[in-house]
Amino acid sequence: MAKVKVYNMKKEAVGTIDLNDLVFDAEYNEPLIHQVVVALHNNARQGTKSTLTRSEVNASKKKIYRQKGTGNARHDEKSAPQFDGGGVVFAPKPRDFRVKINKKMRDIAFSSALSQKIKQNELFVVDKLSFADAKTKNASEFLKAFGLDRRTILVTDGKDENVMRATNNLEKVTCVDAMLLNVAQVVENRYLVFTKDAIKKIEEAYV
Repeated sequence: MAKVKVYNMKKEAVGTIDLNDLVFDAEYNEPLIHQVVVALHNNARQGTKSTLTRSEVNASKKKIYRQKGTGNARHDEKSAPQFDGGGVVFAPKPRDFRVKINKKMRDIAFSSALSQKIKQNELFVVDKLSFADAKTKNASEFLKAFGLDRRTILVTDGKDENVMRATNNLEKVTCVDAMLLNVAQVVENRYLVFTKDAIKKIEEAYV
């Protein structure tokens, strides 16, 4: 099992933790990660967009003027797409964007993405996450101590109101429960910060 350092809030090493190789030492599989991330985004789409086609517009079907002799282009009814209030060409209609990805594929992609973060030194483990009075200032000092100047996700064991309030006003920081973390969040954030308890929760769920 690989060992990684465990830090306190000031990035002072306070120990180490053993990581399960099945979760944190998987082979990097970029095509599978891409496939799962695309599926997650597609599955999040509502697919409720709908506009009217030419035949569905409630407008008079009478020819707007005679065919010849006006000096204008030849037109039919007012519901034609080139007129204001007319129908839409190839109008979008409600549809289901969902893509089926089985659990084994999701798990492999998740482990692969986490393993790559460790190899790139972009995953940190802290003994605990707690900000005095849930102040944004304290959260900013924590990020500065770790040099987290890009998009960062803080992974906690369960929903942590203290961390969420402290980071709510920080644009590039997200807080998430370990059991809700997915592949898209892993690859779309530069840095990941786990609590020790969150690491254990991830290993229990995926081993």
